Amino acid sequence: MDMVDTTKDVGKGILSIYKKYDHIRISGYMQPQFQAIQTKGAKSYSGGDFAPNVDNRFMMRRGRLRIDYIHFSDTKKPSVQFVFQFDGSEKGFFTRDFWGRIMENNTKLFSFTAGLFARPFGYELNLGSGDRESPERGRMSQSLMKVERDLGAMVSFEPRERTNWLKYVKLDAGVFNGPGLTATADYDSYKDFISRATLKPYPLQKNLSLSAGLSYFNGGLIQGDKYYYTLSSENGQKQFTIDSAQTNIGRKLPRKYYGIDAQLKWKYKNGGATELRAEYWRGTQTSSAATSETPAAVFSTDAYYARQFNGAFFYLLHSFDSHNQLGIKYDWYDPNTKLSGDEVSTASGSHAGDIRYNTLGMGYIHYFDENLKLVAWYEFIKNETTALDGYTSDIKDNVLTLRLQFKF
Repeated sequence: MDMVDTTKDVGKGILSIYKKYDHIRISGYMQPQFQAIQTKGAKSYSGGDFAPNVDNRFMMRRGRLRIDYIHFSDTKKPSVQFVFQFDGSEKGFFTRDFWGRIMENNTKLFSFTAGLFARPFGYELNLGSGDRESPERGRMSQSLMKVERDLGAMVSFEPRERTNWLKYVKLDAGVFNGPGLTATADYDSYKDFISRATLKPYPLQKNLSLSAGLSYFNGGLIQGDKYYYTLSSENGQKQFTIDSAQTNIGRKLPRKYYGIDAQLKWKYKNGGATELRAEYWRGTQTSSAATSETPAAVFSTDAYYARQFNGAFFYLLHSFDSHNQLGIKYDWYDPNTKLSGDEVSTASGSHAGDIRYNTLGMGYIHYFDENLKLVAWYEFIKNETTALDGYTSDIKDNVLTLRLQFKF
């Protein structure tokens, strides 16, 4: 996995483009799929909300085309990498990657990346859409860092051609605009600092490897409206209280995240493998009343809400051989850890953006070969039972996804 990339090939290294004459490489994939959900018009994080009268659909989830270019220095070592990737579907064409990387060749320890690329936070967030076993990333990563990418610059420490323990270490630190691809331009002068320390797959035994990571995100957004809500407790009653000082306008509102992840993988002689992944995030998120998603624009009339959140992703994967794989994924996202159950109510000033969700997904993946993959995946989605209208019981929004992936 390479956090400045979204394909499995580059996750293994820069691969054949490191070769002397392979300066240009073109790759891509497409993901046509069929989905069915329990309720017409249900909201969904499995490829987007369903239309009001629709409970099943065909769609082109992704259609990616990527071009890599490597320029070699006089010493025949890579010195500059350039990447352009776009996504095409029935919804239109969108840029997904557009970045350049300079590789320092004296000590072979550092590189510098600038442009539009994936934020260096977490494991699942950076696992490519063409390689991830589950059809989509978890609700938490989609809410906090939608579309995964942002404009910025990053310095990386990644020793190359080392034979000691340093070859298992990678450190990334970057500064980014903040809105990512949810906005066409930055809407304030505040920047996000994001860093990640990675232990690459380390052999614990002959057939057992461990990888892990620590991530840190320190950012924020400008307050465009004077109204700002935080949770407090008065006479034993938890409720949101408002700060409406005129001086609030223009200040920086917090977005701070902490993440930890680990992956264990057992390989078998027949080509099969068993893998366990675990990842946990916590922190502070500022957003709106209705949702905990990172705002795509400065609020002019809506109030801002600050919440303490946490969430996690767990994968259990078993490959019987190189063609057949079973997967189970469980994730939760609690956008407000200070409230639960009936505390999420109009009496406490709560909204839909405070509701916890748990998702259990399971499925079968069949790899016909390197160019064709079939995914059959079902997700059981359960929202927290609250005192809010519309959320006093579980919403029927379980979803089935049948997907083919063509790759070249």
